[in-house]
Amino acid sequence: MAGILAGIVLLLVTGSVFFFSLVIAGVLSKAYEQYQERYVVKSMNDLSDMFLFIDPRQMLILNVASMCLLGLFSYVVFNPLVAVGATIFGFFLPMIMVKHYRLRRIKKFNTQLVDALQAMANAFKAGLTFQQAIEHVAKEAMPPLSQEFGLFVKEAKLGVPIEEALVNMGKRVGSDDLELVVTATNISRQLGGNMAEMFETLSGTIRERFRLEGKIDALTSQGKLQGWVVAAMPLILGMVLNYMRPDLMQPMLDHIFGYILVAAIGIMEIMGIFIIRRIVNIDI
Repeated sequence: MAGILAGIVLLLVTGSVFFFSLVIAGVLSKAYEQYQERYVVKSMNDLSDMFLFIDPRQMLILNVASMCLLGLFSYVVFNPLVAVGATIFGFFLPMIMVKHYRLRRIKKFNTQLVDALQAMANAFKAGLTFQQAIEHVAKEAMPPLSQEFGLFVKEAKLGVPIEEALVNMGKRVGSDDLELVVTATNISRQLGGNMAEMFETLSGTIRERFRLEGKIDALTSQGKLQGWVVAAMPLILGMVLNYMRPDLMQPMLDHIFGYILVAAIGIMEIMGIFIIRRIVNIDI
């Protein structure tokens, strides 16, 4: 009788583990699909828009490798608590780098766009057509502007309407300045107008916006620096205290409540930096 009961219990436990494993596998599979849709696909689109073509599997391998390297390094150099945070951060680090590189590329494109608009205005005055003016600028400019304008010229030569090719370039680049240029150009081509004067006006407007942004950055730089200094003070103070009186700091780092306290401090530090950045970040 005892053997039968033991067998039934073993069967129930085995079945429970089996069905639980199926549920966990389904949840992980769904999470992986959402990860591919939200992060991997978006990263691939951003990279392809920047003329960088990477296979999605390579992107996933890069995420896992970054996660393992940062986690292992933090575990060896620091402690398990830091290793957990570094592991999570390492998994998203490649996507953060892609976003940073895209923002830097847009900023460089906007800087080149000012001179390109002035060059196109001069080309119109010389009697060139719109497509010829863009082709001329694409040959003379440096990447990324030459890449985007060159792709626009290729689309136009393949029979894509000029208005549609401009809209495609605006969506691909993601620049607000280029969106303004695309909208103004399509309206001017439909209603008629002096294209050379319009491009000169757009160039002057964007250049003035750059001047205002530089002035605002100079005025808010002190607030940004104060935010980083205030955020770094607890960390520096903790390191100095740990160096001077390790007997006072070591009990906190050897107990679970110490880890919770350090995690709470880290979260509040990140929230403080985020709030300060939002205050001093003025968009025009």
